[in-house]
Amino acid sequence: MDRQGAVAALRSAIAGFDRDFGAGEDRWCVALSGGADSLALTAVAAGMKSTTALIVDHQLQPNSAAVAETARQQALSVGCVAVQVIRVDVGAAGGPEAAARIARYRALEAARNGLPVLLGHTLDDQAETVLLGLGRGSGPRSIAGMRPCDPPWYRPLLGVRRAVTRAACAELGLTPWHDPHNTDRRFTRVRLREEVLPLLEDVLGGGVAEALARTAVALRADTDTLDELADRALTGLRRDDALDAAELAELPEALRRRVIRCWLLDGGASGLTDKQIRGVDTLVTAWRGQGGVAVGSPLRDRRLVAGRRDGMLTLHTEPVGTMKNCARA
Repeated sequence: MDRQGAVAALRSAIAGFDRDFGAGEDRWCVALSGGADSLALTAVAAGMKSTTALIVDHQLQPNSAAVAETARQQALSVGCVAVQVIRVDVGAAGGPEAAARIARYRALEAARNGLPVLLGHTLDDQAETVLLGLGRGSGPRSIAGMRPCDPPWYRPLLGVRRAVTRAACAELGLTPWHDPHNTDRRFTRVRLREEVLPLLEDVLGGGVAEALARTAVALRADTDTLDELADRALTGLRRDDALDAAELAELPEALRRRVIRCWLLDGGASGLTDKQIRGVDTLVTAWRGQGGVAVGSPLRDRRLVAGRRDGMLTLHTEPVGTMKNCARA
């Protein structure tokens, strides 16, 4: 993509995305970090609709306030009608990347004022996400990558290479911020970006990032279909808040585990792992009178446990530290 065509390419991608997904009637927000991807997205989006830039200052680096202020000034210079700088305190749960992501999304949710939020994730980000899912054995849901449309979050650049956003910034005379974390090889995603993907491109003759993104699209379609079927099956299997284990056992494995996942989430579970879902599945397919399975939840002083009683899958809570007849999964 030559520089002269970068802005036009972004405008075409965003307009096509808006036609397909309807990301706001006449107003939207853009999550702006100051990096090339979000800066180019903000500049082009502001020329299409009334745009509010939301800048989250994670306060993780000494110059974060200055970075946020520069991003604010750039957002105003490209035509944003409003800009908000939101300072957050990042916790430690799940590691630095996960904690920052949780704090960022909470801040964006609180600040968006009911409007959709455009995110600057590109095709390269999608390829890295798919590789991470493959490496962790996370299953098709993870390998399907990021959703282009997951209201209120919208990702219009998932079909655009990172090089295009950099070229667009140059074409527009904008100077993006280069986050030092994006070159810090302590982070797995950075090593994927700088070591693994270039090696795969070399060994396989190019086109790897695009192929990984296509894989995500194909798997997303399959996953969405199975999820819809699971929602329908769950309705028929419910007995108040419990599930009929005998009827559940008759479902195909892929559908059965999705039903279990939906049921657990409806019951207050969160952060579910494939191991936990498989553990609950054994209560259906390999029932030998075993105890329940502890699953992830936001509860602090109690644990959420899936068990089987009188032919029904049930959910209950137990005090933390209670391990009697309860398996970790």
